[in-house]
Amino acid sequence: MIRPGPWLFRRRRRRLAERLPAGPLREYLATDIPDPGADCRETGFLAVDLETTGLNPTRDQILSIGWVAMNGMDILLSTAEQRWVRTTREIPESSAVVHRITDDQAALGGSLGDGLQHLLRAMAGRVMLAHHATVELGFLERACMAKYGSPCMIPAVDTLRLAQEMLHRRQQTVRSDGLRLGALRNQYNLPPYRGHDALNDALAAAELFAAQVSHLAGDHALPLHRVLHRPGTFW
Repeated sequence: MIRPGPWLFRRRRRRLAERLPAGPLREYLATDIPDPGADCRETGFLAVDLETTGLNPTRDQILSIGWVAMNGMDILLSTAEQRWVRTTREIPESSAVVHRITDDQAALGGSLGDGLQHLLRAMAGRVMLAHHATVELGFLERACMAKYGSPCMIPAVDTLRLAQEMLHRRQQTVRSDGLRLGALRNQYNLPPYRGHDALNDALAAAELFAAQVSHLAGDHALPLHRVLHRPGTFW
């Protein structure tokens, strides 16, 4: 029997949309999310990655947003997009070394509001997919609160959490660096890629998720509600 959480989540999104003024967030929330009982292979996803100046949404900034859509396990490369975000403070040197985004490059980016608008439009009717989705959810929630004065209530799948659950079921332990996106891709014989680039990482997470679903489900259906990430404040 399906737990009521995802169904209640859908109703709360609709009620929140009714209270919001016209705009990108209202349009996003008013578009229904996929059926939690549907097979993942028949569900629409949007693989998303954010590059940020750090991991704390209360003090760090979004530098770039990358995404690509999936229809089931088919990755739609024609939908791949990346947007850089103009920052309000200098990018710390320690951060720039990781993602290779400089102050000059960030200055050419658009506003965070513009990036959010395009992301919400791409994500409408889909489930967000990310590796270590708590980071993306935290930054997007804070950005929507600042821009629209409202939470964004994004349903998400976390490839990191799925990997942890599979290890737990097999009673295996792994070093924390073994759960990095690149390390997990290697376990499924997926090709290496250049990390810490928002679009590259979104594509890498999409490929990893397709491999995880194949491993988890084989030839059987895998209901969406079984893989949904559940931050406590959302359900």
